[in-house]
Amino acid sequence: MTFTTPVFLVFLVVVFLLYWPLPRRGQNALLLGASLVFYGWWDWRYLFLLLFTAGVDYGVALGLARSDAPGRRRALLLASLTANLGVLATFKYFDFFAGSLRSLLLAFGFEPSFVVLHLILPVGVSFYTFQALSYTIDVYRGRLAAVRDPLQYLCFISFFPQLVAGPIERAERMLPQYARERRFDPEAAHDGLRQMLWGFFKKMVVADTLAPFVTAAYTSPSTTSGWQLAWATYGFAFQIYCDFSGYTDIAIGCARLFDFRLMRNFDYPYFSRSIPEFWQRWHISLSTWFRDYLYMPLGGNRVSRGRWAFNILVVFGLSGLWHGANWTFVIWGLLHGGYYLAFVAVGARSSASEERQGWLPGLRELAAMVLTFHLTCLAWVFFRAASVPDALLVLSRILAAPFSGAPEAPSEAAPFLWAGLLLLVEWFRRREPHALHWPAYAGAWRWAAYYAIVWAILLGASLSYTPFIYFQF
Repeated sequence: MTFTTPVFLVFLVVVFLLYWPLPRRGQNALLLGASLVFYGWWDWRYLFLLLFTAGVDYGVALGLARSDAPGRRRALLLASLTANLGVLATFKYFDFFAGSLRSLLLAFGFEPSFVVLHLILPVGVSFYTFQALSYTIDVYRGRLAAVRDPLQYLCFISFFPQLVAGPIERAERMLPQYARERRFDPEAAHDGLRQMLWGFFKKMVVADTLAPFVTAAYTSPSTTSGWQLAWATYGFAFQIYCDFSGYTDIAIGCARLFDFRLMRNFDYPYFSRSIPEFWQRWHISLSTWFRDYLYMPLGGNRVSRGRWAFNILVVFGLSGLWHGANWTFVIWGLLHGGYYLAFVAVGARSSASEERQGWLPGLRELAAMVLTFHLTCLAWVFFRAASVPDALLVLSRILAAPFSGAPEAPSEAAPFLWAGLLLLVEWFRRREPHALHWPAYAGAWRWAAYYAIVWAILLGASLSYTPFIYFQF
């Protein structure tokens, strides 16, 4: 089951109608059952892995709450790390590392034979394992009390709006929401529906119409002109943004229908003026997860300059690997790590909270945004390409394009017009939590905009189903 299918809309309406007449514990039970149905819709066997991870971490946290012995506490934390990272290593990385080791040994003249598992990657496994890990680590650190109600804990792990592709939530934010009484707030629900509508527009009208053009170009880069590859790279930048932030908008809006608040995961990242600022605006839940559970334990910036640079590269390299079992993702992460160090070295602005004045950016600000956007596009080449040789071929053909003939317009213009419209709307709404957050606007204007967006979805959406990109991670 996925957000952009009719069955989800029916599912959501049924759960919503059953949810509000129930008391708090009944609401939690309904959410758990609905979440298991939602996740098991892909493949019911995935449920065993989800429940195994949740069961281990629930038991580990209770063990941590009952013990003050440092050795026992470390052993319990190690059990949680082993279970969660073991699941990721087996299902996501085993074949990748086995294949990489085999290629390395072949280069030295050996002919090893390795077992390849060919396991199907469970949907959302990288998201819920990181969410579960954050819980046990926080209990181990003493920042959070272990929850004793298994229903609340299982709801936290499996909440269907954000289970498959985030945001990666923290227990300290979510568990109190399951413990409190929830009341239906019409204004919050209306705003949630508005955010969902904008998410559907991003995904179905922008991302899904760009997808065929991008796929065609990157599938056969050797036979695609450099100009078309350049357009496809710009297209992918907006495809992945609208695909992933669209999912997040739908998830956050959906959660508000049930009186839950999820963390913001995107803050108009393509308006960033530096790479450090970009990472305060892009996939915020993952960035902050790596900051709190990897960067800070490594020493953060409280170490020597060289060690700090090493910490940055480790965090970005592992962030790339988190996205996928391919060297292209590692290079993508390390590129961003190098960008980050370079921007810090020249003293570039890195705060996403600085208020911009006026409707239009200044020339210096615009130049910084254009530079940052193009650097992210260069890195997106490695993220999108099937292999490192393909990525290098794409880059070489793009760089050669200005010397090979007159500029070419994209072969598909409509998706780029939609992307331009989205960029324009988000620029003027950039101070709001989402583009359709406008409670102060007159009702006639708001309803005219809603109808226009609905018609854009009905008329402009791709006719073929395109899975959310981050489902593969």
